[in-house]
Amino acid sequence: MMMMTKLGRAAVLIAALPLLSGCATLAQLGIQAPQFTVDNTQQAQLRLLGPSFGRPQGGAAIRLFARVRNPNPIGITLSRVAGGLALEGQNAAQVDFPLGVPLQGGSETIVPLDISVNFNDLPGLANVLLRAATGQSIRYALRGTVGVDAGVLGQPTFGPMNLLDGSMRVFR
Repeated sequence: MMMMTKLGRAAVLIAALPLLSGCATLAQLGIQAPQFTVDNTQQAQLRLLGPSFGRPQGGAAIRLFARVRNPNPIGITLSRVAGGLALEGQNAAQVDFPLGVPLQGGSETIVPLDISVNFNDLPGLANVLLRAATGQSIRYALRGTVGVDAGVLGQPTFGPMNLLDGSMRVFR
């Protein structure tokens, strides 16, 4: 009887080895960071905001359009983008977007990112204001970290890295 139990356990282990090796392969599957590029089909927008109680010197509302590609063979969820926005090389705003954007394996989608800039906090942005007022383009750079939810494979964070670089004009 004892010999039969040992043989039964051995048979179960042998039968389970392919399943266990499949789990090891999944665990070793490195999740890659989503790839961000500027969506060239939509123009980044900057709207100047007049002075108000909360913004005595005014501000800007910025909308960037990111084309986000999932290079992984499995679906993930883009859960967070956090970092900083620079305008004409000057730090302009901190961003933290809890997103929840599902990305199928190998797919891409357009993600609009809305950012508010308060000119009270940024005396170094006078050059940006002048360029905006005269209709010139304004360079921007978004740098930060990206968090994803990969289900049973975890919730990795990638970065900091350059996410978007481009230019925009005042949108009226």
